Amino acid sequence: MKVSIITTCYNRAYTIKDAIESVLNQDYPLIEYIIVDGASTDETMEIVHQYSNRITKIVSEQDRGMYEAINKGIRMATGDIIGLMHSDDVFYNNQVISSIVAAFKRYNPDMIYGNGIFVDAKNHNRTVRNWISGKKRHKRFKLGWLPLHTTTYFKSEVLKKYGLYNETYQIAADTEFLTRYMYKYKIKTHYLNQYIVKMKIGGASTDLKKAIIKWSEDIRVYRRYNLNPYIALPAKILLKTPQLITRKRLTE
Repeated sequence: MKVSIITTCYNRAYTIKDAIESVLNQDYPLIEYIIVDGASTDETMEIVHQYSNRITKIVSEQDRGMYEAINKGIRMATGDIIGLMHSDDVFYNNQVISSIVAAFKRYNPDMIYGNGIFVDAKNHNRTVRNWISGKKRHKRFKLGWLPLHTTTYFKSEVLKKYGLYNETYQIAADTEFLTRYMYKYKIKTHYLNQYIVKMKIGGASTDLKKAIIKWSEDIRVYRRYNLNPYIALPAKILLKTPQLITRKRLTE
């Protein structure tokens, strides 16, 4: 099975190298690696081109944001399985993709998801949040539950069937995307109970200045899929509490 991994970036010269090397160091041999850059004005593309002989496809052009870039990458992908590696993130270890492929072969789901940790951008050994996704239960969606987006991997045929990211959302297109796939269409999923990614705290969805936009977009998603936003949104925020508590187990 070929795995397509997509990295989108814009002015990420200070993080892109780690993301790229994290993908290239995976022990699984059949990886198609695609980088979609939004016409960066810093040294991002200089760094990317240092690895051009090992990156399958590189695009650098202006876009309207991250989700348009992700959709571009998905349309270019030729893998049986498609997943993301954000420019601020790294894989938990170099066996992650091998484990994901083995689970696809064994359980034959439409989608696999797992766990992730958020680390301090300056100290990658300091865990800020410990996100244990847990098994999917339909009633949990009403309480704002979703798996960690950056741990999700899909069969390409499923993405063709149910559509890509809704680019009208600035921040919460991933929430809409996962809710549509898992709650509305009830695709077959498998929970891989292991860590998939380390995320450096400070991305668009973790920026407090953008929290109000994100919450308003979350409410829009909940209403679209007939979920009560006055239950789902507060519950979603409360779900972060155990993630902050259990981080101590990883840092002690």
